[in-house]
Amino acid sequence: MQNDVVISTRVRLARNLAEFPFPCKLNDKGKEVVIDKVKSAIKDSNSAVSNDFQFLDLEQMNEMQRLNLVEHHLVSPEFISNTKGRALLITKDNKISIMVNEEDHLRIQVINKGFDLEETYFLADKVDTLLDENLKFAFNKKLGYLTQCPTNLGTGMRASVMLHLPALQKTRAIGRITGNLSKLGLTIRGIYGEGSEPKGAMYQLSNQVTLGISEKAALENLKNITEQLVNQEKITRERLFKSIETKDTVFRSMGILKYAKTISHDEAMKLLSNVRLGVVAGEITDVSCETIDELFTQIQPAGLMVKENKKLTPEERDIIRAELIQATL
Repeated sequence: MQNDVVISTRVRLARNLAEFPFPCKLNDKGKEVVIDKVKSAIKDSNSAVSNDFQFLDLEQMNEMQRLNLVEHHLVSPEFISNTKGRALLITKDNKISIMVNEEDHLRIQVINKGFDLEETYFLADKVDTLLDENLKFAFNKKLGYLTQCPTNLGTGMRASVMLHLPALQKTRAIGRITGNLSKLGLTIRGIYGEGSEPKGAMYQLSNQVTLGISEKAALENLKNITEQLVNQEKITRERLFKSIETKDTVFRSMGILKYAKTISHDEAMKLLSNVRLGVVAGEITDVSCETIDELFTQIQPAGLMVKENKKLTPEERDIIRAELIQATL
């Protein structure tokens, strides 16, 4: 079952309005007009999904709330770095989010649990079509969709899968794999994308090529390479679990998570990764993968502060994090 390895699937489309300069060249008034046009395009559409959207003004949100959006992979870290003239449209189930005035006028994103590239792209394309009915996107017959960064020209699509690769990380095979992926038109990054660390053995695999290739071909390439990585991870896991050391690591991790009175974010991510490995291997049977996956998100620093509705010191977060994990497990 590939969902043992694939945590989630995401498709993101970069789009720009033809009659406006890119956001980097757009003044505050222009950005407000873009926001209003996007809101109207959603509101005035005939699609049933349009009623599910809520509007969030970044300037009206506090720092904890903005960081929590990043922790849930609903927006990029860059998006919250400057709140002026930026907004977010998001469905109530957090499945669809539209960043307005990030690097491009629109970043349409759909995220689903597990490995489901076809359905995720289908929904992203549906939202794209819905918006295109009321907005004229910048498009060139030769270059495709026009984007601020040349690396997004063409389809403007970034499709990615979040992978849990503890076995390939432990055996250091991930270094060799990373070096070969660029030759295949793909890239692998940390948990929050470019420049981030693979905490908890979480890696984000995505397409790198958007120009001169169709969406279908890009998705097929990503699917094939993902399936190969999943198989390599599973084979390596089976080999690791022949050793008593791996089993010992898994159960020691479970013991610490159940009884520790204080635990840092990095340690919790590492230990939860070990436990998840034990769950999918059938060694731990009283906890589900879904529970561990939810904890990966719930224990993030900003998420804890939003839950408590107040600023917390690192020490306070470590105590609350430990309590949350114990209550869940």
